[in-house]
Amino acid sequence: MAAARSGNVVSGSRSGDPGDGGWFVTLAVGVSLLKCLLIPTYQSTDFEVHRNWLAITHSLPISRWYYEVTSEWTLDYPPFFAWFEYALSHLAQYFDPEMLKVENLGYTSQETVLFQRFSVILSDLFFIYAVRQCCLCVDVKKDRRDLLEKPAFILAVLLLWNFGLLIVDHIHFQYNGFLSGFMLLSIVRLYQKRHLESAFLFAVLLNFKHIYLYIAPAYGIYLLRSYCFTGNNPASYDSSIWPSLCYRKGPLSCLLGSKLLGLVQCGGQSTFRHSILSVSSAKHAGIYLILTTAGHFSLFPLLFTAQELPIKMLLMTIFTVFSVGSLKALFRKEGQLLSCLETLYLCGLLPLGLLCEIIYPLSPWHQRLPFIPLMLTSIYCALGVGYSWIRLYISAFTGLSASHKKQK
Repeated sequence: MAAARSGNVVSGSRSGDPGDGGWFVTLAVGVSLLKCLLIPTYQSTDFEVHRNWLAITHSLPISRWYYEVTSEWTLDYPPFFAWFEYALSHLAQYFDPEMLKVENLGYTSQETVLFQRFSVILSDLFFIYAVRQCCLCVDVKKDRRDLLEKPAFILAVLLLWNFGLLIVDHIHFQYNGFLSGFMLLSIVRLYQKRHLESAFLFAVLLNFKHIYLYIAPAYGIYLLRSYCFTGNNPASYDSSIWPSLCYRKGPLSCLLGSKLLGLVQCGGQSTFRHSILSVSSAKHAGIYLILTTAGHFSLFPLLFTAQELPIKMLLMTIFTVFSVGSLKALFRKEGQLLSCLETLYLCGLLPLGLLCEIIYPLSPWHQRLPFIPLMLTSIYCALGVGYSWIRLYISAFTGLSASHKKQK
């Protein structure tokens, strides 16, 4: 029912084969080359965190991994991530064995930088595979001749070239990419009615990073209803979940809603999940534009050095212009994606960015009240993220109500 209404999803991955003629490979290679260009950018505290975890897992017995306190950056991720660091450490020893000594606090070298940066880039290959699987699930029946108006192409760009992932993983330094690959692939397996595989992938994800735990209730409820309570016969349940909402229509928006609560705290680096819904309907495209623009702008304080200012401004401008332009073209027959007030809110990010990034740092108040830009950014972006969260849940409950009325 939901799939028929959105018109952008069909029940079967083969029908979504975009026959891309190489554009997906081009997008993937292009973004990988961009990540390589970001290698010389500044190194955050997280860079030392992961170097220390490499040293702990390589130099100490398993019994001491979670008790080593030489560095303040103790190992505090679940076991699978610790084993991931352990595996990486056996490659790291061929680059610079000094990075694997626990007592070398704050250690850095050119070899260390190259190894850690490339470890993120290479681990993103799993994320690229998951994105490909997502794109194969997008219906091509309404694809237009113009490549920029193909839902599969738009989705691939929104995922692969996501501004938040680029700056958080490949400048600030984290491993969100391959972890997000597990999340995406798990959702795809739900769509494909491969419930056990989906549950397994999500369980693996929880053992890599505990922050995904608050999504578990949504997964549990959906799996109970769509798999366990149907006599292990998924075919007896309407699982056209891709553009759908929770309960009868699937878990995706429920998962996104749970994630939105975390976005207020983590700055929006995972807004890319809503891009899956953004190509399904004009309503979700509008929510996506508000959510992703506000969420991405909230990441600006992470890159506080002057040399990164033009990089983050350019990357976000390109990504935002593409998002707005492509989604407007995709749903041009369905009217405006944003209301006047919503457009005004997004336009307000321009003077806010000018004030916080350029004007205020040059003012005399910057030395006495250095927290003002961060406070203004946090408050303004929280309004946009919170508004998107409210709209998402209103959409969920109104859709559920309409479904019940139709059944009666």
